Amino acid sequence: MQQDDIQQHQWKQLAGDAAAKLVEEGMVIGIGSGTTSARMIRALAQRIQAGLHIVGAVPSSRASQDLAASLGIPLTDLDTHPELDLYIDGADEIDPLLRLIKGGGGALLREKVVASAARRFIVVADITKQVERLGQKCPVPVEVIPFAVTPVHRRLQALGAAVEVRQRDGHTFITDNGNVILDCSFPGGIPDPIEMDARIHRIVGVVETGLFLGMAQGAIIGGPQGVKTIP
Repeated sequence: MQQDDIQQHQWKQLAGDAAAKLVEEGMVIGIGSGTTSARMIRALAQRIQAGLHIVGAVPSSRASQDLAASLGIPLTDLDTHPELDLYIDGADEIDPLLRLIKGGGGALLREKVVASAARRFIVVADITKQVERLGQKCPVPVEVIPFAVTPVHRRLQALGAAVEVRQRDGHTFITDNGNVILDCSFPGGIPDPIEMDARIHRIVGVVETGLFLGMAQGAIIGGPQGVKTIP
């Protein structure tokens, strides 16, 4: 493992540990997906083993569900608890206004559902995820019903995106919801994420986008100087 990778893993661990400390006695929480969220889940499990009691955690993906269950974190769902005290999840990009690109792991739809059910949504990430403009480093994932992939693909191209059907192990990636993801790259980033998100949502066959706008209330960022909290 290269030195840069080791440092990034350390920054993720710092952020995950700090985020787990936000969970308070008796909360109902949402737990996110991805590598930094996994660190938070492990840190939360250690707190629960040490005596913290939570009512339950709603996982945003099957992967986070399996990890949390294996660590003894009590699980619940949105049918039982449609309103959550706190949701902690990672991001692929974070801009200065706490607007996000999420969905690199493919769980964007469930992540957005859980985020919308929470009174407070905190992003946990390492410093490499901070950007001045969304779309500079990562494509925007767009979840699409399989029946509509080709026409949606063409309409996304008409919006200026370079579009690729997400693959995994040589096959089309299928989400936990049975849908396909189209990864949309925008040269130079996205000048107006709100307008772009609205235009994508107007395409019939689109289920959801990985643009999380106006949803996060704060962020915990791990980096070479330790942990930074925004705002």
